[in-house]
Amino acid sequence: MSIPIPKSHLDLLEGPIYVQLATHMKDGSIQVNPVWCSYDGEHILINSALGRIKDKNMQANPKVTVFAGDPSNPYRWLEVRGVVVEITQDGADAHIDDLAELYLGQRPYPFREDGEVRMIYKIQPQRVQPFAM
Repeated sequence: MSIPIPKSHLDLLEGPIYVQLATHMKDGSIQVNPVWCSYDGEHILINSALGRIKDKNMQANPKVTVFAGDPSNPYRWLEVRGVVVEITQDGADAHIDDLAELYLGQRPYPFREDGEVRMIYKIQPQRVQPFAM
């Protein structure tokens, strides 16, 4: 069961705000990457290419944290601890194009590499911590 994202902080997952994705490396250390995301009302959706380090990390250990900070207020943020419940190629090309339009104002995604296979990682929130001052 997904924990809902508070309405007061939905904009941090729906706007063109870079979020920080924390995943677990094989040695137990944490890798943090700025990523684009979207929210489908239940899952946070991250898009990446098959074979990247964050892809390998989420395949090996589905526990992740997503942190979204409000760029106009450093005292407003959202931390979501969750689990990757699905990794799929279905719809991933269209999803990265949608994200490129949202974040860059460009369609299609302009940074595709030859042979690149895009994947969507569906993150189910298990603990949600909003903060605002």
